[in-house]
Amino acid sequence: MSLARRLTLTVVLVALLSAAAYGAGWAIRPAPSQDPSTTPSASRDLTDRRSDPTTRSDPVPETAPVARPEPTPAPRLEPRPEPEPELVAGPALLAPGDDSQGVAELQARLKQIDWFADDVTGFYGDVTTEAVRGFQGKREIPVTGAVDQRTLDHLHDMTTEPTQAELTNQVGGNLAGALDPRCRVGRVLCVDKTSRTLRWVVDGQVLKRVDTRFGGEATPTREGVFSVSLKSRDHVSSLYETPMPFAMFFSGGQAVHYSPDFAAVGYAGASHGCVNVRDYDAIAWIFDQVQVGDKVVVSWS
Repeated sequence: MSLARRLTLTVVLVALLSAAAYGAGWAIRPAPSQDPSTTPSASRDLTDRRSDPTTRSDPVPETAPVARPEPTPAPRLEPRPEPEPELVAGPALLAPGDDSQGVAELQARLKQIDWFADDVTGFYGDVTTEAVRGFQGKREIPVTGAVDQRTLDHLHDMTTEPTQAELTNQVGGNLAGALDPRCRVGRVLCVDKTSRTLRWVVDGQVLKRVDTRFGGEATPTREGVFSVSLKSRDHVSSLYETPMPFAMFFSGGQAVHYSPDFAAVGYAGASHGCVNVRDYDAIAWIFDQVQVGDKVVVSWS
């Protein structure tokens, strides 16, 4: 083989080896790193996401503060109340056994508020004592049954000044007419046929008033001035055989007395000339007050 041919073959062989070596080196070279944000497609995608509110992610909110439990307050100690002072009754202004106009006004006031049910008499007895005790007990007043200033002040705050009708027991029932002048002096059973009432009067002061009825046309009740001649607590009529409790005779067989018939039928009936009373308790009280010899006046007002 000629020298020129060898040289040519060597050059070709070297060139082939060089080419092969260069190709292998290129194949194993690491690829250059790419920033996605620098590529055209990545840049456009990032721009679109920033401008589209539906794809934009909001910043992560700050962590909410953790609520701490409130400290339990220490129990507050209430001050111990001072004991109330014990109530002590004041000096008695009116007391059991008294008999006066002041007692009458007391009874009338108690009657206004339904603490006293009997007639006003002016005498401070057991009924008045119990009424006062009840009134005091309801109002945290020392319960003594006697009237001190505190009791009287409370009673005056709840009531009004008693009227003459209240003081003379003329509230309800038959209203009595003018008092006969003959009834204004001394101790008198004053019978008014006009108003159909009987009043027990002492020195012009009416102490009790009751409804009455009288005799019919055949046996009328006599009119005039008389006196009590006889008292009979459990009397029975010898003529009619009828009971006449608390009879006070003033004119023959005519008397003031309790009538169960009057209490039952009222003015649908009549007496045989007597003065009938239908209030049992009232006539019993009057019977105990009246004495033989006391005056009886029967008149029209």
